[in-house]
Parts: sequence; structure tokens; C-alpha cells
Amino acid sequence: MKKRKPIRSLDLRRRKPGDRSQRAVDVSYPAAPHKPASWKRWLLLALSIAMIVAGLYIGNLLLAPKAGLGVVSGKTAIDLNTADDATDNRNRIQIEKINLEVPYFTGGAGELDKGAWHRFPERGNPEKGGNFILSAHRFNIGTTPAETKLRSPFYNLDKLKVDDAMRVYFDGKWYDYKVTKVYSVKPNEIQIEAPSKEAKLTLYSCSLGGSADGRIVIEAKLQ
Repeated sequence: MKKRKPIRSLDLRRRKPGDRSQRAVDVSYPAAPHKPASWKRWLLLALSIAMIVAGLYIGNLLLAPKAGLGVVSGKTAIDLNTADDATDNRNRIQIEKINLEVPYFTGGAGELDKGAWHRFPERGNPEKGGNFILSAHRFNIGTTPAETKLRSPFYNLDKLKVDDAMRVYFDGKWYDYKVTKVYSVKPNEIQIEAPSKEAKLTLYSCSLGGSADGRIVIEAKLQ
């Protein structure tokens, strides 16, 4: 039996005339995956760091009013300060439990940018009795933690409980109040501002869900 000759591999490349030499098939391997340029890696790293820093800063803005002792925002003008009571003649309210001292003003809604708004002054004040109504922002974000805290004086209003004390400075005299009610109402429940024969203080602000979500209300009795 004749032995078969081994099959020779095909050479797919053209040969020059007269060239009888066997040429091996050129086997090529796929190129290694392209690595991004180093500047792109640094750009991605820089963007990641910027996003983390921005997230931390926004977190500080959100926490600023909640830090009653000023841990995040530092000491601000609405932190309780009794040291200057003898010289500070602003009409203001002091609530020790939530470390708050905020001035109040009569006028329009623009007063909310300065502190608390004394609404319907003809319906009541500490001297004449009736329904003494103060409203202020619950949460109003600013560009810094300190500014956010200043713009959110009633943020911690929900921490007040029945029998908690507060005092109000009105036209040169101090008046003491004690909390009697803490409750929530819908935005259209305006009876909280109704005239009252009883001498009381009504504090209210929007819920943290916004003005459309409702209001938190604190009622306090003049002592």
C-alpha cells in the first residue's frame, strides 16, 4: 500500500513567477483592547470627587436647621442668646428647648425673610390678649448651612411638647407662655388664625412636605 503524502497547507498569498518556495500562512492575533488616555482617567476621577463633595455639601445644607447646637452651620443670629437681653430691644420670641431666638415683624409676607411674621396684629398681642399669631418658614434652603438655618427658624417646631415654656419680648416687656396644644392642620384650615377671647400665642409653619401638605401648629397660654 502506498503511503499518502501529507497535505500541504495552502499559501493564500501570491507568489512571484518562478518562486517555488513554501510560504507559511501569516496568522495575526487581534490587537489588545485600547486603553483610555490617562487624561480621561483623571477627568473621571475629578468628576467623581466633585460629585462626592457636592453631595456632602448639599447634605450639610439639609442638616443645618436640624443641628440645634450649630454643629453643622455654626452659631447664627437665631440661636438663643440671653446674655444681651438687657440691651436687645427687638420684639422677639425665645424658645429654650429648641435653642431659638427669632425677631418678629408686622407687615406683609416679606417679613418672613427677616424672621417671624406677626400676622393680624389687630387680633392679638401679649399686652392686649387675644390670638397673638406668629408664622415663620419651616425650611428654606440657602447657599450656605448658616444661611439655610437663618431662613428656617421654625424647622424644629415639631420638637415642642405640651408644658414646654417660651417667652416673648413685646414693646419693652417680657411675657411668659406655656405650650397647651401641638397639632397639624390642612392648608385650608384657617381657623387657627381666628380671633380669640382667650390670651394665647399661636405659632405655625408649613410641614416639611411643603405648604400644600399642611401646617404644624403650636398653641401656648399666657402665664
